[in-house]
Amino acid sequence: MIDSTYVVSLAAYNRWQNENLFGCAAALSDADRKLDCGAFFKSIHHTLNHILWADETWMSRFTLSAPPATPHSESQFLHEDWSTLRAARTKLDDTMEAWAATVDPAWLARSSTGRWTRSNGFLVAHMFNHQTHHRGQVHALLTAAGASPSDTDLLKLP
Repeated sequence: MIDSTYVVSLAAYNRWQNENLFGCAAALSDADRKLDCGAFFKSIHHTLNHILWADETWMSRFTLSAPPATPHSESQFLHEDWSTLRAARTKLDDTMEAWAATVDPAWLARSSTGRWTRSNGFLVAHMFNHQTHHRGQVHALLTAAGASPSDTDLLKLP
């Protein structure tokens, strides 16, 4: 389904887009980042929290590390402090890129059994797709708030 190059490329894309969106969001006030705009997770801040929570959850499954203690139903409240959220995102992006560099084809082809029984490659593709889905929401919320996030097209990955 996917190969190691895909994983490395999407980990780099993940960082690039997080730097883009977090950079734009940092220019807003805390109140503007947390303003309920009617999105699924209500606000920019809470949607970014959910993305981080989901990435931490998937990475815990892929690396057999501890998952977030916060339950899914509270994922949008993972870090209420902006600086803490941003630092946690940067740290996880470092972890994801280092992990991506170690992924091999045999691991991608193996199936994982848990809530879903799918190949690891399928689950990795899901993780990156989930990020893209919610980052699109954040991009729209930032644009509506007057920010100017850059393009999200994968083809424009530096």
